[in-house]
Amino acid sequence: MLVIGIESSAHTFGVGIVSNGRVLANEKEMYDLSTTGMIPAKVANFHAKNAGKVIVRALSKAGVSFGDIEGVGYTKGPGIGPCLQVGQLAAKAIASKLKLKIIPVNHSVAHVEISRHAGKLDDPVVLYVSGGNSQILKFASVPFPHYRILGETLDVGVGNMLDSFARKLKLTPAWGSTVARIAKAGRYVEMPYTVKGMDFAFTGLLTHAIERSGEEKAEDLCYSLQETAFAMLCEATERALLLSGAKELCVCGGVAQSERLREMLDAICKSHKMRFGYARNEFNADNGAMIAFAAEKMLKKGCSLPLSKCDIKQKYRIDSAVVVR
Repeated sequence: MLVIGIESSAHTFGVGIVSNGRVLANEKEMYDLSTTGMIPAKVANFHAKNAGKVIVRALSKAGVSFGDIEGVGYTKGPGIGPCLQVGQLAAKAIASKLKLKIIPVNHSVAHVEISRHAGKLDDPVVLYVSGGNSQILKFASVPFPHYRILGETLDVGVGNMLDSFARKLKLTPAWGSTVARIAKAGRYVEMPYTVKGMDFAFTGLLTHAIERSGEEKAEDLCYSLQETAFAMLCEATERALLLSGAKELCVCGGVAQSERLREMLDAICKSHKMRFGYARNEFNADNGAMIAFAAEKMLKKGCSLPLSKCDIKQKYRIDSAVVVR
C-alpha cells in the first residue's frame, strides 16, 4: 500500500509518502518565523504557494507517480485554522482528482505513533512535548481505543514558552533550539517551579525569566529556564510511569529533539530499569511522513471518510481521537 500524507498544522507544510510502514519520502517547507512568530494568514499563504512543489518533490524522492498512490491523509487538527485548511484542500483535491480514499488524521496521534514505532515500544507512557502541546499520555481501550491524558500543561506548551522567551531576547532564529544552544554556557539561577501531580504550568516561569532579562546574563537565563521546565516535565512523567506501572517511556513532538530533555528522561528510565525510545529528529519536528504513517494504518482498518465529511478541527484533542494500532 502507498499512502501520501500532508501536514500543515503550523509553520511547516510537509508531505510524506509511506509504503507498508516504510517512509519513502519526507519533504517540507517551513515558514520563516524570524523574531515575529506566526501570523496565521501569512503562514497559510506561504503553505498555499509551496504546496505544489513540496508534493512534486515528495513524489520524485519516493520514485512514484500520482497513479501509484492508494490513499491520502491530512492533518485534521489540532492546529492553526487557516494553515490546516490549506492541507485539507490539497488533500481533498488529490483525492477527488484521483478518486482516492481520504483519511483525516489527528496531528498528536501521528506524532505518538511514528515515535512509538521508531522506538520499538509496545505500550509506553508518552511524553508529548511540542509548541502547542505538553501532555503525558497512556493508551486506553475503554470506552474506545484512545490516548488517555494523565497530565498536561495548565497554560501553554513548553515549546511555545521557549520560543516566546527566544523572541523576548531577540534571538535568531527565535526558537527553543537557540535557547538550548545558548544555555550550554550558562549557570543556574533560581526559577519558579510549578508541578501539580502530573500537571504543570509554564507561564510563571516565563514571566519570571523575562523580568530577570535585564539583570542576569542571557546564557544563565536560558540555562535556568530550560533546566527548570525540563525538570518539571521529568517529575510529572516519572510519577506517571510509577503510578501506571508502565515499563516503557516514549518522548515525541518538536521539543523531543532536545538532547538535554532526552538525557534527563533516559536517566529516569535507567534508574527504574525501563525502556526508553524516540524517533529521529526529522520525525519529531512536524512532518508529512507521520501523517502518512498514521493514515496508512487507518486506511488498512477501513477508517477513510467521504470527502463531504473531511473537515478540520483546530482544537482536536488527542483523547477524543480513535487510535488504530
